[in-house]
Amino acid sequence: MNLGVYLTRSARYWPDQPAVVCGDRHWTFAELEADANRLAAALLARGLRPGDAVGSLAWNRGELIVVEFALYKAGLLRAPINARLGRAEIAHILGYAPVRALLFDAAHREDALAARTTAEVDCLAVEFENGYAELLAEGSPEPVCVEVAERAPAVLNFTSGSTGSLKAAVQTHGNRLANLRKQLMSESRPRAGGRYLACGPITHAAGMPLLACVFAGTTIHVLPGWDPEAFLATVERERIDATFLVPAMLNSVLGHPRRADHDLSSLVDLRVGGAPISPQRLREAVAAFGPVVGQGYGLAETTSVVAGLTAAEVARAVAEDPELLQSCGRAGYDTEIRVVDGQGRDTAPRDIGEIIVRGPDCVQEYWREAELTAQTFEHGWVRTGDLAWMREDGYLFIVDRRKDMIISGGFNIYSSEVEAVLDEHPAVAEACVVGVPDDRWGEAVKAVVVLRPGAEAGEEELIAFCAERLDRYKKPRSVDFVPELPHNRNGKLDRRAVREPHWAGAARRVN
Repeated sequence: MNLGVYLTRSARYWPDQPAVVCGDRHWTFAELEADANRLAAALLARGLRPGDAVGSLAWNRGELIVVEFALYKAGLLRAPINARLGRAEIAHILGYAPVRALLFDAAHREDALAARTTAEVDCLAVEFENGYAELLAEGSPEPVCVEVAERAPAVLNFTSGSTGSLKAAVQTHGNRLANLRKQLMSESRPRAGGRYLACGPITHAAGMPLLACVFAGTTIHVLPGWDPEAFLATVERERIDATFLVPAMLNSVLGHPRRADHDLSSLVDLRVGGAPISPQRLREAVAAFGPVVGQGYGLAETTSVVAGLTAAEVARAVAEDPELLQSCGRAGYDTEIRVVDGQGRDTAPRDIGEIIVRGPDCVQEYWREAELTAQTFEHGWVRTGDLAWMREDGYLFIVDRRKDMIISGGFNIYSSEVEAVLDEHPAVAEACVVGVPDDRWGEAVKAVVVLRPGAEAGEEELIAFCAERLDRYKKPRSVDFVPELPHNRNGKLDRRAVREPHWAGAARRVN
């Protein structure tokens, strides 16, 4: 098999149609096919062999899509490096893979070259602004199609998850093919002539729809960096009909003072994922954009979304089923989801347990991490570490990461539940709830809150607000107000960074 054949197919079907647009650069499907073939041929001519790892280190740019399809065509292993990583982490990835070629932008030149020296790898280094065009010129535009096995590694998806240490989920060519099929079977599948806007790093979640977009003949528009004004202007100017946002991005769009000045009527599929989103933010999104907002749940270890709420389901939840707004949806297409107890037995409906997932898009190992692989992957199932309950009709309700659960006085308290209530307060823009040391209870619930511009609220007011809507033991015992909350490299709320200062010097960490 070779996933690159789908680009070759689309170049034949829609040669002159725009395939990729990023700033003032654009590629038709025929041009994307030619550049991907040239790069694939050039890398093979430079001595790389199928299965060798190729890294990329850059802010969003159209050439990254060329790289993805070139590596499919050549049977090479893609090792995308988050553009926000530091030199030590970059060097770790270069040596860990090990990377045989690294393509980077001018903004990362110093980090890339210094990391290559530190890692002591035999690595071809090519800068997009200086050297990339020359490398392309070494290759032929004739189709490259190296046959690979479905089980062969295609992508090393490096993620720290909630552990803090980098690990790589090994996504095979078969996993990526299963992801393609799932997206083409979804209600929000891409279509010929559609326009998808990639807002976050296309090396990660925002880039997961790219293969399906190319297959279907959808134009991919790429934002070089996240900016809510640029998002609004691009949707209006380019008549974008589909996009993916993490909740932090959605919040910044909802709070943008000139949002109403832009015509966003072209949007028919606004997908939210990558982190939990509160029911209140979903209501606000539907009010702002109309019944086009859906959400999904997935992991690096599952390659793609495994459960989702369609836009129609979100709209129905807003209108008549408020409980459903707390759900991340039902299992998609050929995915199986179970909620199990500590002995691996299915829990009863509405009883909390751990989510485990199985399907053809689920990976089966971490790269060179046998012990971690054994802990996470069991008999074809992925242990997610996420705690949830399932409704009688199959809808999944995530309550927290196991590591984020607060234990206070022997009671389990789920941060996301308290955050969802705080989000309902009209003055709250964003909230993070963590457990902090408490001599009496072991842990106490603390809320760290960002207020909306011009809004006012005090600590006692927010605690009372929560006490009216939650069991009293779940209410925050204290509230801190901050101008902004920390987010990690992928835009997710960095709960660890909020929690850690409170545990510094603690003799025992109960969580």
